[in-house]
Parts: sequence; C-alpha cells; structure tokens
Amino acid sequence: MTGYVHPEYLVDTAWLAAHLGDPGVVVLDCTTHLVPEPTAGYSVVNGRADFERGHIPGAQYADLQADLSDPHHQFRFMLPAPERFAAAMCHLGLSDATRVVLYSTANVWWASRVWWLLRVFGHDNAAVLDGGWQKWSAEGRPSETGPAKARPQAAFTARPPRPLMADRDEVLAAIGDGAVCTINALRPEQHTGSGGVQYGRPGRIAGSVNVAASALLDPTTNAFLPADVLRRKFAEVGALDRRVITYCGGGIAASADALILTMLGHKDVKLYDASLSEWVKDPSLPMEIG
Repeated sequence: MTGYVHPEYLVDTAWLAAHLGDPGVVVLDCTTHLVPEPTAGYSVVNGRADFERGHIPGAQYADLQADLSDPHHQFRFMLPAPERFAAAMCHLGLSDATRVVLYSTANVWWASRVWWLLRVFGHDNAAVLDGGWQKWSAEGRPSETGPAKARPQAAFTARPPRPLMADRDEVLAAIGDGAVCTINALRPEQHTGSGGVQYGRPGRIAGSVNVAASALLDPTTNAFLPADVLRRKFAEVGALDRRVITYCGGGIAASADALILTMLGHKDVKLYDASLSEWVKDPSLPMEIG
C-alpha cells in the first residue's frame, strides 16, 4: 500500500485473513453481473448464486440494485435515500463503528461502488479487498458455502449525503472548463465508439479523457497496480491538479477511478451517478467518437 495518501481504503488478503474473527469487522460480498443485451445495454443479475457457491467466511451478501439503490428512479443503481441505505446497513449488521471490507467475485468496481456509497453517507471506515475473491481463492484461503449467517441488527446512522455525486448539468458545465477533468472509466473501444457495449449512442461525453477501470488492475492477480503506476496514469490525463468527475455506463466502473484518485490524495472527485445511461438519451448533450 506504499505510495498512497490514504492506504486505509484498501486491505490485502493477508490482513483480512488475520481479522476474520474480529467482531468489529464485517465483510460484504457486493457481486453483481451485467449481462450484455443483443442490441444495447445490459440486464442486471445479482450475485447471490455466486455467494452461495462460495464466499469469504462470515461474509454478508449486499444486493446493490435491490437494496442499495433508489428503487423508484428510471435509471439503475442510483443513489438511494439516506434512510433506505441506513436500513440496509443495519440489516447487514453494520454500525457506525464497523470496519467494513468489500469485495466482489466479479469486477472490483462493484465493491468500490459500495465503498463510494458508504463514503457519500459519511462512513469512512471502509476498505476494498485488494484482488477480491479472485486473489483470495487463488491463494487457497478459506471459504464457506450456502446463505449468509445472519448478524444481529446494528445501529447505522442515516446521514445527509455528502456532495460527491455529479448530475448532468454539472457534467455539461464542465465541457470546455479547463479547471475540470472529466474521466471515462469504460474500456478504450467504448471511449472511442469503435466497439464494446454501447448505451444508445456510441462514444464518450465531449471533452472527456479515458482511464479505464480495467486498466487499473494487474490482470494476473486482480489486485490494483502499484500506486506510482496509477498516479502516472492519472497524471498523464491531467487529473491530479484539477477537479475530477468520473463516469462510465451507469456509475459503477467510475467508482474504481474515484477510489484510486481518493487514495492518491485527490480532494475533489465526484462521480456522475447516471453516467451514459442518462447522457445518451438526450440528443442535445454532446458526444464524441474517434
């Protein structure tokens, strides 16, 4: 974890293995799957089946779409009301004092999305498991099967959300503003509009740069690349000395970029919650390809 200003937001598998029995630590499996549709977009499949096939001992399953998102919004995965989020945390056994460790059996950004939500609602004692389930299982560490063992209800405070989410008007105002760096966390082929899943209009928000969330990881271990390498990636697009807005298809992968920027010490990062799911639907909102 050397090279980070805030290394406390990431824990390694050895640390978690040594703290599995700590009553003040709660592990959440945040797995969700996006299944590409034949034409455009995705269908959402929760990861409960994965969880029951194997999970870190004592972990709880956090259903991002069903329990940690606004159920009434037209877009998926949108920020929930504080009361709804707090109720879900209480049900999972989290209190205001809990040290939360988040992981996924799929991509790391499902864990970083829940980490960002916890941060929005004022809970800073949370960390993403570096390497996730992939690294944990590759190292032969213990696992359990079946449903989660229920934890006692806890008291988690419903705090007003911090201003860490950007809306379309803020993103629109950032176009052409040299003080803001808008970062697309999707894959390069989606950024250029040359391939991959599209959301209705190909390409990127006009003026945005690309730091793909997938490029933040070591493909062999699934762990994040060294901090100096990550710092260089964000420096190359001019993100370290400007306000930042991260986005992707629906505000999920963008949370991995936001996590790393925060760990590197950036103090002004927001996430565009609806991202391209909203942006592409309004033809007046500018996009670029190539």
